Amino acid sequence: MAKKDYYDVLGVPKNASEEEIKKSYRKMAMKHHPDRNQGDGSKAAEEKFKEAKEAYEMLSDAQKRAAYDQYGHAGVDPNMRGGPSEGFGGGGFAEAFGDIFGDMFGQGQGKARGGRQVYRGSDLSYAMEITLEEAAHGKDAQIRIPSWDNCEVCHGNGAKPGTQVKTCTTCHGQGQVQMRQGFFSVQQTCPQCRGAGKIIPEPCTTCHGQGKLKKQKTLEVKIPAGIDGGMRIRSVGNGEPGTNGGPPGDLYIEIRLKKHDVFERDGDDLHCSVPVSIITATLGGEIDIPTLDGKAAIDIPEGTQTGKQFRLRGKGIKGVRASYPGDLYCHILLETPVKLTEHQRKLMKEFGESLKKGGGKHSPGEESWADRLKNLFS
Repeated sequence: MAKKDYYDVLGVPKNASEEEIKKSYRKMAMKHHPDRNQGDGSKAAEEKFKEAKEAYEMLSDAQKRAAYDQYGHAGVDPNMRGGPSEGFGGGGFAEAFGDIFGDMFGQGQGKARGGRQVYRGSDLSYAMEITLEEAAHGKDAQIRIPSWDNCEVCHGNGAKPGTQVKTCTTCHGQGQVQMRQGFFSVQQTCPQCRGAGKIIPEPCTTCHGQGKLKKQKTLEVKIPAGIDGGMRIRSVGNGEPGTNGGPPGDLYIEIRLKKHDVFERDGDDLHCSVPVSIITATLGGEIDIPTLDGKAAIDIPEGTQTGKQFRLRGKGIKGVRASYPGDLYCHILLETPVKLTEHQRKLMKEFGESLKKGGGKHSPGEESWADRLKNLFS
């Protein structure tokens, strides 16, 4: 049976770039891989997988592609021109198929010089508790975090003084080994050296072969004005160190707000309850209220009821990403007198009697409540 055109097999035009060919091949290899196709359609998938493999091996090689473009299949026939290499050890296939397995199973790690696997260090988290005032105005803080320094005994190589680090004989210093399974192969971390590419016969007794010691260091942290609880500050490179020369992780400082005695924060707005005496609420007057920037005065109108809300614009917090500060909301809390003297109790009773004589005009809320009760039980 005549072979299919390699370009048709990969579904690319004849003028396709190397990247387009590689991308199409990876897509087909993922789709028709035997591990992903079990059951009745496994043989058909395997054939398509082999066709895609052969097409990619030809078109990814510049010389073979030129011969194929000029002479067709005859130009790359193994009986005439020493065609495609057998197995999965070829450079072009190994490169593309390695990328596929990186997408399927890898963690996005790189490789160090010599082929060893490079791993980025883990991120660290630090919880910092600050006051509402510090969150509003910002602050410079110092924190103690773990750090790692080279071991002074082994000078960072992890070996006991007087001994040497040896190259891993399993992976020959590559940090990876190739495992063959049927007609395809997979690269994985060397089980002997765990990707380091080296073996330490006699580890340093001070650092236990790690080459580094855990210590503490002081880090300067700038808390921006307007930060809120739950936000995080990222300190690049202050996480755990990487493996085999990999980059360090980052440090994330999580902000937590301490409970405030007066204010509650809601985004960029502040809320507070303001106790007001019956006399002030009844007759009206001016009262002082606290803000984060000092005192402010508000006028209490005559006849103010409990729960009344007053808004002070711009007296809240200017958030990290806000253009204008939030507002301060004052909620009036009517304060009932306690521990009255006999004389005060007598005056209150006389005052109450005088209110009753005036009818419902002095207590509109109470009269309305009484009417609702009558309607409810009528």
